Amino acid sequence: MGQKSALVVGGSGLVGTEVLKLCLESDRYEKVIAPVRSPLLMNHEKLVEKVIDFEMPPWNELFPVDHVYCCLGTTIKKAGSKSNFRKVDHDFPLAFAGAAKKWRTSVFSMITAAGSNANSKIFYNQVKGELESNLKSLGLNTTLIFRPSLLLGDRNEFRLGEKIGMGVAKLTSWMTPTSVRAIPAKTVARAMVSETLLERTGFNIISNKKMHKIG
Repeated sequence: MGQKSALVVGGSGLVGTEVLKLCLESDRYEKVIAPVRSPLLMNHEKLVEKVIDFEMPPWNELFPVDHVYCCLGTTIKKAGSKSNFRKVDHDFPLAFAGAAKKWRTSVFSMITAAGSNANSKIFYNQVKGELESNLKSLGLNTTLIFRPSLLLGDRNEFRLGEKIGMGVAKLTSWMTPTSVRAIPAKTVARAMVSETLLERTGFNIISNKKMHKIG
């Protein structure tokens, strides 16, 4: 199989960082494009870093590519409002998916969350569910939805509630079903890259349980 190109959106985040590393290390990719708000301070012969304004992405500089990994995500607290949260967790990913369809990208892989449901009364889950529904409606060649539970890993920012949750999750992991068990960001990233490279067609949801098994 020939070498491919990848676009990693959200490459500075918890999972995105790991996905970016795996893509750069893989002999399956000859070029990896990373659109970012600020420089990653990373050097690699395959890395093409693009500092962009996510409100107005320079699509022609980012596409075409074979695979898109979308790892964008924030919190309402960090975003500052529900509308800003929706922009980062719904609008931006959907815009990249639309571009992926236009430029005939083979696979679009997206992280949402366990519990994603457009009809949920929980705003976070509702937005993630709406994104999944809209991605499905786009009719891309291949869409992979990854639904992790609580993510484990070292973030660049401090989230008290998440830190407490991670501590509890680690202590109780032995008795927690893999369907809801906290999952390391590296495990999610390995599952994303592995499943993306298979290039299965259609709309596919990869559960937290399956990611534990794959990654």
